[in-house]
Amino acid sequence: MIARTLLAAAILMLAAACREETAEAPEPAAMTGDALGHFCMMQLTGHAGPKGQIHLEGVPDPIFFSQVRDALAYLRSAERSAPVLAVYVSDMGAAPSWEAPGPENWIAADAAHFVLGAQVRGGMGAPEIVPFGTAEGAEDFAARKGGRVVRLDEIPSEAVLAPVEIELPEG
Repeated sequence: MIARTLLAAAILMLAAACREETAEAPEPAAMTGDALGHFCMMQLTGHAGPKGQIHLEGVPDPIFFSQVRDALAYLRSAERSAPVLAVYVSDMGAAPSWEAPGPENWIAADAAHFVLGAQVRGGMGAPEIVPFGTAEGAEDFAARKGGRVVRLDEIPSEAVLAPVEIELPEG
């Protein structure tokens, strides 16, 4: 009898572990004039180029980034205080222009096609890693601006963590 009770308890514990809830990935948030870059604390709408947003478990609002490169650096750093639920980047294939990357054309970073090594600078003046929703959009951009098309897991850490020279605007 005791063995059956222990077996039943073990089965119930295993079943409960299998049903353990996982946090659902939230939808991307629109980029408004109130959105500030996590590292620079500047309004995103005042800076050109693609942006990133990261949703953390237990944090109600996303963390925005002035550049995709910055968002990827955050993912690879030890700075995170909570598990990552979702990462979105601007789909530059759907962007009105480089200067206006769009407030709602977000795509999941793991679904994006990135142009690495293009001759473009992001919102904070560092070389940018440019995301697209389609491989064709990324290939076209790479043909015009240089670089190569890669997926998220192919972006080397040095592309986002290594120091770079920042081009500051004149004046």
